[in-house]
Amino acid sequence: MSGNPPSVSLGDLKPKTGHLPVLVDEVVDALKISQDEIHVDGTFGAGGYTRAMLRAGAGRVVAFDQDPDAIANGPSLVPDSRLTLIHERFSRMAEALDERGLLPVDGITLDIGVSSMQLDQAERGFSFREDGPLDMRMSQDGKSAADFLNTADEAEIARVIRTYGDEPKARGLARAIVAARPLTRTSELSAICRKVLGWHAGMKTDPATRTFQAIRIHVNAELAELEAGLEAAERALRPGGRLAVVTFHSLEDRIVKQFLKVRSGTAPAGSRHRPMAAPGPAPTFSNVVKPIAPSEAELAINPRARSARLRSAIRTEAPCTPRKAA
Repeated sequence: MSGNPPSVSLGDLKPKTGHLPVLVDEVVDALKISQDEIHVDGTFGAGGYTRAMLRAGAGRVVAFDQDPDAIANGPSLVPDSRLTLIHERFSRMAEALDERGLLPVDGITLDIGVSSMQLDQAERGFSFREDGPLDMRMSQDGKSAADFLNTADEAEIARVIRTYGDEPKARGLARAIVAARPLTRTSELSAICRKVLGWHAGMKTDPATRTFQAIRIHVNAELAELEAGLEAAERALRPGGRLAVVTFHSLEDRIVKQFLKVRSGTAPAGSRHRPMAAPGPAPTFSNVVKPIAPSEAELAINPRARSARLRSAIRTEAPCTPRKAA
């Protein structure tokens, strides 16, 4: 199979869970899938992108997810012998693929952030809309959101909310959180946010949105994981391999944008105020595409896609950028 991939219907890709992959046609187009190729879905979730890759003709899809529930549900969501599921963070994809003799691969897709399945399960503690344990751990392992909020000092809580949530009243929120400890439920945290920030029925955006996002990003070290995952993708892709990354807020998108600028050699050069740096390594990515947003037709079906952005690029023949010393 070669040439343009077939258009993929969102309805056809809607899994048993009812959750839809975002920008799926655009992702498949960026991947330029051919028969017998090996593609990686770094964030399996409900299997939407994996299903699209297989329908487009991929010979094999290797799907990663740090959430044990996603891996356990995978065979029933995507019952296909061409699928290999790996319970692992996508930042370790290069090592995991190498251990299985699957390097290099032809394409890699990453869908960054919390999955709809996780968000809609109150018992996972990601949502301020439903009461549940204050958890937020994607891997279901390590320190929870409650552990962080009940032990960190006020300054650290304020830093996390301000840095990852861009919340102007982070200090006041942190003070109120410390005063209300111990916190164990999402409803307790959302009530604090609404009291400190002000809330009334009919508000377009819930005042708890930024704080929940910030704490989730911190608990799961999401930005560091994304940076490491992009470097892993560089190591795992063959020359001519395609990378597609879907992000949902500016912090993630900025990391992907900067990574591709640097790795494609298009980062700003020196100026009269800043001397030109010595030539760096040869570009490891080319054909960097400007960010693609969902169409109005997709938003009518899936409003959660509104903030999504897709960036893609093609791996060059240059050797990998040397990894930073630990």
